[in-house]
Amino acid sequence: MRGTCRYVVGSLLSQKRVGDVEEQGPSGAIARLTQELVKLPGVGPKTAERLTHHLLTAKRSEVLALADALRAVVERVRPCRQCCNLTEGDLCSLCADPRRDASVICVVEQPRDLSALERAGTYRGLYHVLHGRLAPLEGVGPEHLTIDRLVDRVKRGGVREVIMATNPTLEGDGTSLYLSSVLAPLGVPLTRLARGLPSGSGLEFANSQMLADALEGRRAF
Repeated sequence: MRGTCRYVVGSLLSQKRVGDVEEQGPSGAIARLTQELVKLPGVGPKTAERLTHHLLTAKRSEVLALADALRAVVERVRPCRQCCNLTEGDLCSLCADPRRDASVICVVEQPRDLSALERAGTYRGLYHVLHGRLAPLEGVGPEHLTIDRLVDRVKRGGVREVIMATNPTLEGDGTSLYLSSVLAPLGVPLTRLARGLPSGSGLEFANSQMLADALEGRRAF
């Protein structure tokens, strides 16, 4: 089977159109797949080429299952109406859990940061996902984040603490400062993660113990 696939791939790569001397060009299916894969984070041209040929030699059922999974993510996943985390339902599993403390909101930049904090296993409140951070030089302003929805949550009442858990970077700190200026007039106490996290890094790269210590050692903002 794999030998047959390799033969087919070789034939496609060397195929020429009748009456034309041009080989399979960038518009071909193989080249198109490689071009799409190289757009993924951390995937260069050589890695994209290896992935392409792996898919060409894999079982048809496996490739179609991958295609179905990608389509399902695009069509079904959406922001939670309360915290803006990614979910397939109206509310994410955390917001729908009655055991979580709804009076504490931890603000993070991305869903992957939320996942990192959850792995620490010590935080029992809710979250709010900004889906980015303020970066004026890149054209990312407050209107591009979910700040308005966070303010609405606090205004509805019942919130006794907002934890700033943006990444310890220049942009992350700037985002926290902006959020503090917006939320301070509402009278809600603001805290931030303890600086046990290395500056210039991201939450997704910290281990569970480091994140647990940062949460427990948070201080007033």
